[in-house]
Amino acid sequence: MKLDFSLRLRILEKVGIYSNRFGIQEPKVLLTTREVLDMPREVTQGRRTSAYKYLGVSYLQHCLVFINIKKIQDEKMLENTVVHELIHMRFPYLSHGKRFNKLVRRSLAGKTFAPYKKRK
Repeated sequence: MKLDFSLRLRILEKVGIYSNRFGIQEPKVLLTTREVLDMPREVTQGRRTSAYKYLGVSYLQHCLVFINIKKIQDEKMLENTVVHELIHMRFPYLSHGKRFNKLVRRSLAGKTFAPYKKRK
């Protein structure tokens, strides 16, 4: 996909809608590898120079999400990537697997979640 103003706006709108549905704070969204490299090193540490390999990356500690527009081919893939990264933010203790994929599928179907609360 080619990044232009209308695509950036659509992505930010999707992120806002899903963040609200998941009960999480809306993250800052980066859409190019240049934006990732322009961030301070401590913010993007761990997936700074390898971010270009992935469709998306969540930087949980800094409420930041990178969506790699260059790798995304269509609207469906874009929607899946946005939901996937936001699920990482809503369920930070959950890694990839059956339960994670089930949450992504249910979220795409319209499921909402209560706000995230850390256990005491």
